[in-house]
Amino acid sequence: MFANLDVYIIALLFFAALAAGFVDSIAGGGGMITIPALLLSGVSPLQALATNKLQSTFGSFSATLHFYKKGFINLKFSLPFAIIAFVFSAIGTISVQFIQVDSLSKILPFLILIFGFYFLLAPNIGTTQKTKKASGTLLILAIAGIGLYDGFFGPGTGSFFILALILVGGFELTQSLGQAKLYNFATNIASLIFFALGGHMLWWVGIVMALGQFIGANLGAKMAIRYGIRIVKPLIVAVSFLMAAKLLYEQL
Repeated sequence: MFANLDVYIIALLFFAALAAGFVDSIAGGGGMITIPALLLSGVSPLQALATNKLQSTFGSFSATLHFYKKGFINLKFSLPFAIIAFVFSAIGTISVQFIQVDSLSKILPFLILIFGFYFLLAPNIGTTQKTKKASGTLLILAIAGIGLYDGFFGPGTGSFFILALILVGGFELTQSLGQAKLYNFATNIASLIFFALGGHMLWWVGIVMALGQFIGANLGAKMAIRYGIRIVKPLIVAVSFLMAAKLLYEQL
């Protein structure tokens, strides 16, 4: 039922998913916790990626639902962008089966470092909403590009959505967090569908982890709304630097 995994390993995967859901709902990067945990449990890399998409979908849904209930997501505005994210994530998921991603994996840590330093050094990022927003066309291109990236590769997607919504969309931080989780939920669903069709999903393991993700993401969303920039900015910077370090280490 659990792919020959011991009960204590399943319990550890549950708590890893809970921690990942908490971090991911605030700063993105939850996959840094869950994918290594799955690999250490002895499953194959493809099973780890597929199962991670299953459980992370529940986490992004939980965070999205909480942000929506608190009024930080305008579905009339956001839903078309979520559809764009879904479509381009599906394209990326299909494309990755035929295209080498080695060059992307080499430059990604440096992109994430730039992102982290930007959040660290920009004093007022996301504290206020711009009175004049960027054009819808630029935001469409940004969401489409990040959606394609998530289906194609994935690490740091939530963080990239947040940055695009602040810089291109002109939204303040909490609104950006809410919309980012909605768009990340859309990209996760797209990837989940194609992984499921490929038959690599460990369903019961993913469902147990999904419960942990759901709880952790809900707690993280509450913390983000309550404490705002005081907790979000340090966590985004820390996660960005840790993610970049992990990716650079894997290339050694």
